[in-house]
Amino acid sequence: MVSLERLSLSLNQLQGEIPKSFSNLCNLQEVELDSNNLTGQLPQDLLACANGTLRTLSLSDNRFRGLVPHLIGFSFLERLYLDYNQLNGTLPESIGQLAKLTWFDIGSNSLQGVISEAHFFNLSNLYRLDLSYNSLTFNMSLEWVPPSQLGSLQLASCKLGPRFPSWLQTQKHLTELDLSNSDISDVLPDWFWNLTSNINTLNISNNQIRGVLPNLSSQFGTYPDIDISSNSFEGSIPQLPSTVTRLDLSNNKLSGSISLLCIVANSYLVYLDLSNNSLTGALPNCWPQWASLVVLNLENNKFSGKIPNSLGSLQLIQTLHLRSNNLTGELPSSLKNCTSLRLIDLGKNRLSGKIPLWIGGSLPNLTILSLRSNRFSGSICSELCQLKKIQILDLSSNDISGVIPRCLNNFTAMTKKGSLVVAHNYSFGSFAYKDPLKFKNESYVDEALIKWKGSEFEYKNTLGLIRSIDLSRNNLLGEIPKEITDLLELVSLNLSRNNLTGLIPTTIGQLKSLEILDLSQNELFGEIPTSLSEISLLSVLDLSNNNLSGKIPKGTQLQSFNSYSYKGNPTLCGLPLLKKCPEDEMKQDSPTRSIEDKIQQDGNDMWFYISIALGFIVGFWGVCGTLLLNNSLRYAYFHFLNKIKDWFYVTIAINMAKVRRSLQS
Repeated sequence: MVSLERLSLSLNQLQGEIPKSFSNLCNLQEVELDSNNLTGQLPQDLLACANGTLRTLSLSDNRFRGLVPHLIGFSFLERLYLDYNQLNGTLPESIGQLAKLTWFDIGSNSLQGVISEAHFFNLSNLYRLDLSYNSLTFNMSLEWVPPSQLGSLQLASCKLGPRFPSWLQTQKHLTELDLSNSDISDVLPDWFWNLTSNINTLNISNNQIRGVLPNLSSQFGTYPDIDISSNSFEGSIPQLPSTVTRLDLSNNKLSGSISLLCIVANSYLVYLDLSNNSLTGALPNCWPQWASLVVLNLENNKFSGKIPNSLGSLQLIQTLHLRSNNLTGELPSSLKNCTSLRLIDLGKNRLSGKIPLWIGGSLPNLTILSLRSNRFSGSICSELCQLKKIQILDLSSNDISGVIPRCLNNFTAMTKKGSLVVAHNYSFGSFAYKDPLKFKNESYVDEALIKWKGSEFEYKNTLGLIRSIDLSRNNLLGEIPKEITDLLELVSLNLSRNNLTGLIPTTIGQLKSLEILDLSQNELFGEIPTSLSEISLLSVLDLSNNNLSGKIPKGTQLQSFNSYSYKGNPTLCGLPLLKKCPEDEMKQDSPTRSIEDKIQQDGNDMWFYISIALGFIVGFWGVCGTLLLNNSLRYAYFHFLNKIKDWFYVTIAINMAKVRRSLQS
């Protein structure tokens, strides 16, 4: 195949190394082996025979390891893709000699070292540069001017700071810019916004950039994707481009109202995250103009007032975060129109009223529902049991009364193994920057605040593995329904601080995946089921402050918890409590037991004296018997004793003489 010019084997399942026979293909112009399972090192003479013809080399998304080849002499190479591999070492400066190179992607590897001006010395045609997600440090002089005008610059997780890179102001044609997590702790210069007139994707998140955001309505290209999250920006929400598709201003110091958002009247916005700021005022009432919104996160702010009815016009929304605000009133019934909702987190507000019936009947895709720390009242309606996909249900710290519905075993997602929603990861469309009619798929990994082992944790990538029910701190009555033990993959169950009565279900041992069980501060009575000791994964147990009685079942699991897990149950006995059970005391104090103990003690004493006698016999005759039977050993032994005696005598005599001389002097 020596005449072969184009070889494309991308998107297969090829394994192994690149064959050595590739060195015979001297006419290759394009080699595309990306998205396979290829391994091994990239040899320095890779495709050396084709160095005068090769224009495209795509090896991305494989498992190549080792150093980056120098590729010296590839004077016609235009596109080089080495991203998403396991390459290490430094980036060779010879890359700067590839004069015709336009696209260079080597992101998501394990490269280290310094990037200097020599790496770009002759790259006058470079258009796209991706060095992101390596451990590279930029060391450029303040006067350095890049030799090319870049259109796409991806430097995520490269060290550029602490100053904002001044050489960036020479780049006038950028459409994509990613400087996220690049150790910049500086004030954003005014000239930066002169670069963004054509930018469609901007990401400067996870730095410590300071300043006030200006009017951004005319600063970007068409259908921009803007991520300025996790910085130190202050001031109010600025005016935004009318065609923005994705906006993330979370984790800053922004304040004031968000009413300016209503100027953005388009159907392109799919993602809006303003969480973890100090925003105030009421939620705007212009939601119908954002018909494409999929993710809305306004948590951890200071919003007040009621949730507007217009929020129910977001028929495509999948994620709704409004936690930790000052919202009041009832849930608007219009939310039942949001049938695509997968996550609702309204915790830590002042919402009131009954839990609506339509949550169970109208939201079939709901996976996570958190209404904790509000003022909801009434009972848990049986319609809630229609949430077959629910994995996390948190109604804790409200004023809910009544009994726990027996139909909770209809939560079928809590009976199946594995992550039903892989990391709660789903895709949504947004407009591509070159073609407004073409959608691009992006991925959003949702997160939720879960109370776990007494503390609150943000779960993200492992969120799909958690199955939890938390009904604590309410006014629930009645028994714990045994049907709850049919949720075989339940990981956490918290029913504490209620008024529950009756027995702990004897079938609770079926919950083999249970790690947390808190039934404390109720009015439960009866014995602890023996099946509870069969749950080997149980790491948190609290049965305190009930009316439980009888003996704590024996088993390494239940005895491994401290006494606080059982305190406040006056008639409960057995380890780890100090209180002994009556049957154990009777057995200990009975005459038969006393005789047995005496016999056991006499037996122990007898073996003690026997062991002393045997030790003396073996020790004495082991030494003396050997000396009696072996003449040479006996002679050597007594000769050794005489030498020791003479040494002691001479040493004492010399020391005494020294003492006498010192006293005379």
